[in-house]
Amino acid sequence: MHEMSIAQSILDIVQQEMEKNGLTRLIRVKVKFGRLTNTVPEALDTGFMALTAQTPLESAVFELEEIPARYRCFKCAAEFTPEGTNRLLVPCTACGEEFGHAVLSGKELYIDFIEAE
Repeated sequence: MHEMSIAQSILDIVQQEMEKNGLTRLIRVKVKFGRLTNTVPEALDTGFMALTAQTPLESAVFELEEIPARYRCFKCAAEFTPEGTNRLLVPCTACGEEFGHAVLSGKELYIDFIEAE
């Protein structure tokens, strides 16, 4: 479960930022993750809750937002978001081409914001 190590990395960054800015109370953290990162949001949320349990960060709200996969077609240059969950076969919604598309979004994983005082 790579989500636990992701949650630990998020917490490390949050704690560094809080320390750097003299903040002591974490209110909320929002993380955005791309559909193509294979991140399971429930597992990431569970990892965050487990790592913050019985710590000063325990009451913080942990928000997750998925960024959809978006491609540019190799053949016709149309930009599209595929239907369904198949990540290997992604036909262009304009021309039907199945291979060689450029990934425009969906591989991101970052902290969108930290709210603390």
